[in-house]
Amino acid sequence: MKLFITLFLGLTLINLTYSQTGLNTRSTFQYSIEKTDIPVLIDAKEDDPAWQAVSKIPNLMNHWPIDTGAADALTEIKLTYDDNFIYIIGVLHDKGGRVIQSLRRDNSEAHWNSDNFTVVLDPMGNKQNGFLFGVNAGGAQMEGQLNVMGAQTETDENWDNKWYSHVEQYMDHWIVEMAIPFKTLRYNSNISEWGINFIRGDMSQNSYSTWTQFPLNYGGNDLNFMGTLKWTEKPKKATGKVVLIPYIAGGTTRDFEDETQTAYKQDFDTGIDAKLAVTGSLSLDLTFNPDFSNVDVDQQVTNLTRFSIFLPERRNFFLENGDIFSNFGGWEIKPFFSRTIGLNQGQQVPITYGARLTGNVTNKTRIGLMNIQTKEFNELQSQNYTVGALHHQVLKRSVIKGILINRNTGADITEGKYARNGGLEFAYLSPSGKISNTIRLHAATTDQKLNDNYYYGFNGRYNGRSYRAGWTLDVVGQNYITELGFNPRQTNFNALTEEVTRQGYTRINPWSLYRFYPKTGKLNMHGPRTWHNTWFDKNGRGLIERSHGFAYDFQFKNTTELKFQAQIREVNLPVPTALIGNDFSPLPSENYLFTSYWITYNTDRRKTVNADFRLQYGNFFNGTRLNSSVNLNYRVQPWGSFGINYDYNKIEFPGEFGETTLHLIRANMEISFSNKMFWTTAIQYNSQSENYNIFSRFQWRFKPMSDFFLVYTDNYTTDGLNIKNRQIVFKLSYWLNM
Repeated sequence: MKLFITLFLGLTLINLTYSQTGLNTRSTFQYSIEKTDIPVLIDAKEDDPAWQAVSKIPNLMNHWPIDTGAADALTEIKLTYDDNFIYIIGVLHDKGGRVIQSLRRDNSEAHWNSDNFTVVLDPMGNKQNGFLFGVNAGGAQMEGQLNVMGAQTETDENWDNKWYSHVEQYMDHWIVEMAIPFKTLRYNSNISEWGINFIRGDMSQNSYSTWTQFPLNYGGNDLNFMGTLKWTEKPKKATGKVVLIPYIAGGTTRDFEDETQTAYKQDFDTGIDAKLAVTGSLSLDLTFNPDFSNVDVDQQVTNLTRFSIFLPERRNFFLENGDIFSNFGGWEIKPFFSRTIGLNQGQQVPITYGARLTGNVTNKTRIGLMNIQTKEFNELQSQNYTVGALHHQVLKRSVIKGILINRNTGADITEGKYARNGGLEFAYLSPSGKISNTIRLHAATTDQKLNDNYYYGFNGRYNGRSYRAGWTLDVVGQNYITELGFNPRQTNFNALTEEVTRQGYTRINPWSLYRFYPKTGKLNMHGPRTWHNTWFDKNGRGLIERSHGFAYDFQFKNTTELKFQAQIREVNLPVPTALIGNDFSPLPSENYLFTSYWITYNTDRRKTVNADFRLQYGNFFNGTRLNSSVNLNYRVQPWGSFGINYDYNKIEFPGEFGETTLHLIRANMEISFSNKMFWTTAIQYNSQSENYNIFSRFQWRFKPMSDFFLVYTDNYTTDGLNIKNRQIVFKLSYWLNM
């Protein structure tokens, strides 16, 4: 505890000493938006009468790979509004040869690697959270929510909502026109100045430009470096405060491994979601008997660690303002993780209802309240989950945060009746964004009322243009039990006794990197990075594990990347562990010291044929590991994308500890019939989990936020391809404004 206090006070002193006011882009870049009485047609025509008297932003500024001067490719932007929408039109000049990776909406990787135009908004004007709306040159939409995590602005692209856009392409330019409904946004109608920025990706030059000019070590979506959207009249409260989204779903399923099930079983279900605008900045989301059958299948991975793999939340109900609940804890330690609700070992647990109240109650205070009730499922009791969180802004950009989590069952049981977590955090962020540091204290309890049930620590970073560094200290008690969170390193499975034990630990993690930006030549950027992780047993039994790595990265002007990396690890294995399966003797609980090396190479991602390669070799505990992977992609611009990924692992341990070869193959096909109709298919073969999976989904967005899905899923064994289960389902949802 003394070490914790000393380190935190020292870092706080450094923060206060070296924090800088930074660029005030909101006072330098300002745009006054005028109201229009002329109807605006979303047809990407710049001669529309509504745009003739509107002032324009004449061009954008360079942001990547250089962050000085005006962008060579001219971009002209205008904005206006009426009682229902904010309208934006952008004219993007170029020399043709545009890159369009996909026509499918909500494809973030394809969006940023295509020629694109993106708008980011901070309606509350507090530099804490906001919205992103973007389209690529083919018209594919992507939207997301912005939130600050540490010193970085992160985008949650899983968020989905209703807005409109249209794109037209010409020989030497393309035009995008957007209409964003006020009721899609969360804002305070008494605020007359919003944060705003524009991002353009020009793939022919592999460059990005923004309206405001700020250092390239910050992303174009950064909430701190936006300009100001000045309202000549304060926007009124949005009308149409209630949205209903009913659905019907049905399908046929069969579990071939269940001998009692001799035929396909048909299911038919209905449910409804509702969105209510309590105020302009506070919303209530309700769901009754929700169905998530249309959610993408998880991407399978080869896991050669002792711990569980983190898989992201994809269910739409949990996503809006999800950072209010999820933005706690640090790397590998999440006090709350919504994926623990309604899912059990990959199977969906039926949810009876859910309610979420999220948003701003004042300009500086955000709240989140959530209550969810699940049904009984197989041998699981029905559960009720309640989560409450509060974020309050202090100083200029810092936040005090608190969270309370409760899980309980109404069943008359003696153990496992409830689990509770709570925590407080102070996230300091300097006005310039260069320095951040978060201090946290959390505790957990169950009906067993165990001691050593806390988690505390801090983490932060320095974010310079060339030099960046970070630091972490985590102290986790043996009985800090996060049933609704994610904390995999705390548990260890003994392969001999088949017992699971918990272990408290202290983790220290400093890291740093340096980046060079050549002004000439073929490189955009290059430089070294290094990281050091050390875990100690917090009860004084010494080292658990340490890893020290060094890498050198090259990024070329043609988007090619090359990376070299080396790492040394020492592990005091706490329990006998079977890393490659139960067919061999588990590795004994001993000390292991080993080193590995790898190289990664990615070809030009703008090409219709591109590839990623990785080769790794080195010692692995008391044996060796060879890992190689290749990812080949072929694009038929703009309607088709086809790819295959092969990951190979050869692990050799001495004697009775065995050796194995693991294969992971994933083939992807994505066909976009238009910006509203998509067909995606993934075929996965994983020899480690002994599963062969086929997932195919057809989506037709026949109206904004109204969809028809048809999903086919098959699972087979890898030995003989014996079928495990099969499912064909449909889902129809419809967005109703009340």
